[in-house]
Amino acid sequence: MATLTEFRRVADGVRNWGRWGAADELGTLNFITPDKVAHAASLVRHGRVFPLGVDFGSSGPQGAFKFRHNPVHVMTVDGGDARTLTEYGPKWLRNSVGRELSAFFEDNPFRFNDDLIIMPLQAATQWDALSHVYYDDHLYNGFPASSVTSLGAYHCGIDKVDGKGITTRAVLLDLVRHRRADTFLAAGDPITPGELDEVAAAQGVDVGRGDIVLIRTGWWARFLEAGDGTEPYSGLDWRCATWLHEREVAAVAADNLMVEDPVSGVDGTFLPLHMLCLRDMGLMLGEYWDLTALAADCAADGVYEFQLVAPPLRVVGAVGSPVNPIAIK
Repeated sequence: MATLTEFRRVADGVRNWGRWGAADELGTLNFITPDKVAHAASLVRHGRVFPLGVDFGSSGPQGAFKFRHNPVHVMTVDGGDARTLTEYGPKWLRNSVGRELSAFFEDNPFRFNDDLIIMPLQAATQWDALSHVYYDDHLYNGFPASSVTSLGAYHCGIDKVDGKGITTRAVLLDLVRHRRADTFLAAGDPITPGELDEVAAAQGVDVGRGDIVLIRTGWWARFLEAGDGTEPYSGLDWRCATWLHEREVAAVAADNLMVEDPVSGVDGTFLPLHMLCLRDMGLMLGEYWDLTALAADCAADGVYEFQLVAPPLRVVGAVGSPVNPIAIK
């Protein structure tokens, strides 16, 4: 177990504050240059598309954290409304909404359905914005934590990165296959920087500036089997922050709920990798990505690099966003 003193030493080593100017709110996404985007497009050889997003629905992975719930999907207009309003007519309707709907359906064939969804922005496949996690009263690049209020994040909100696009070369590191695990990496054996090097070497792939790294732990496949959103697993050790920093990675995403190992590894704090990546490096984290089909294809053809397209929703002031990432080979 490392001490907070050791943690702060690593934090000082990976911190990118001021690297791209005092006003920067993009962090390591700055590593994704136009040349990098063009190179990523050149990796598409066969036109095979792999959606990496999971279902947003009532059977999703949330519920373990009491402040997050699975999405609630509500129909606001449906075929039953059209039939009822047409049958009974607008005369008995006293509210303006009912009268307006009735006017749509009366004396013409036009019909429509409408719906809404109520959910945490991090209910399923998502990006953590740089404003999601902080410590010592500061966000990434030294912005005050107080700039995130009940009205949203003034600095480092997810809307600040949408214009960047988030499309680049991505690399899958398949820890499940490397460890020959049946389904997923069971709890108790965190992924170390040295093991990331071993996996990359075994797969014949390099990780470099502007890449997005996808970590397959098998947790999502296990969730589909057991339906337990609280089941522990092995994720990235907190010291992997240095590995990501040295390679100038643009972002990292995994198929589990926190990317990092749920056992802290640093005495006296929780989720140290989140703090180092989001607050110090300015490196976004993606969680609940489904990497199963992509991993099978990579194992079949031996190609573990591809174009990734993963823009967030432009939710102003949000500290996270749903995403439906697409890998293209």
